[in-house]
Amino acid sequence: MEEYLLLGLRVATGLGGVVLVITTLSAAIRSFILPRNEVVRLNVWVFQGVRLFFDVAARLANSYERRDKIMAHYAPVGLVALPVVWEALVSLGYTCLFWALGEGSWWRCYELSSSSLLTLGTHSSHHAAMAVLSYSEATLGLLLLTLLLSYLPTIYQAFSRREATVALLELRAGTPSTAACLLGWLNHDGSVHNDDLQWAAWEQWFVEIEESHTSLPILSFFRSPQPGRSWVTSCGLILDAAALLFATVDGPRPRQAELTFKAGCLALNRVYRFFNTKANTQPTGLLPEANTEEFDRAAFDEAAQTLADKGLALSPDRAAAWQQYRELRSRYATALNFLATLTMAPGNKINT
Repeated sequence: MEEYLLLGLRVATGLGGVVLVITTLSAAIRSFILPRNEVVRLNVWVFQGVRLFFDVAARLANSYERRDKIMAHYAPVGLVALPVVWEALVSLGYTCLFWALGEGSWWRCYELSSSSLLTLGTHSSHHAAMAVLSYSEATLGLLLLTLLLSYLPTIYQAFSRREATVALLELRAGTPSTAACLLGWLNHDGSVHNDDLQWAAWEQWFVEIEESHTSLPILSFFRSPQPGRSWVTSCGLILDAAALLFATVDGPRPRQAELTFKAGCLALNRVYRFFNTKANTQPTGLLPEANTEEFDRAAFDEAAQTLADKGLALSPDRAAAWQQYRELRSRYATALNFLATLTMAPGNKINT
């Protein structure tokens, strides 16, 4: 009876090891090779576990600059932790396999598994089946590291393209950046209807944001080199500028600006749904859905006055313009506030 129980235990342990190895390998492949925004639950657990430590450290900081400096390390540390966890799980899975095949004690199986995974060669087995398992584990260990190293350039290229637009926005919208200042810059020659190239560049940027930040979600947490910059607030700045243009400026809407606004709303909402619905990630201390109406209306009126001072022809019905602006901003405000809190982005207003 004891022999049958031991045999059953070895079979169950071996099957568990196989499932663990396959699950880990699947997570690695879906993370970096599969070209779609699929949630990898194992990766989510790793990043959430790392985030807990950084959230505690950030709460102890007494200024945004210190929090930003702390959180700047979160994405790189989380990315490095990923292959460490993958290889630890693969090592555990092969330890179970070695034990199930009768290689010896658990410690002996762990030593053989670790030696094979890291290609150290300090422990070996004289059995053919064990040798095959040992070589396959060494191959998987190299594959997991190679996957991450191969995709690091891709991640940093996407980051560089994103941050180039963020930096250029600061030059055009002033410091602190506001939607009213950005529209003033677009009106530098007396018209906001001949900036199709600029709006088209922002449309392309939004399309790249949607693709890269859902297929490689860790990109969302790579922070800008300057503490006052953020890709989230930059998205909000462009969309606020478009909403302000459509609502307040008298005359037809620029067609390219409408396409950019649609692209921006789609990008923000799809990244938001990826984290909120698919990954089930909830930021702590979520920002309010919107500021109070009195503050928003005051900021809106101030922005409209800034546009008038810059020579733009405004719609005479300020109340209707305000209602239209609120409707346009409602299309992306929830996603913007969620992502701003999730990434601990600096604040942004339509005018200051």
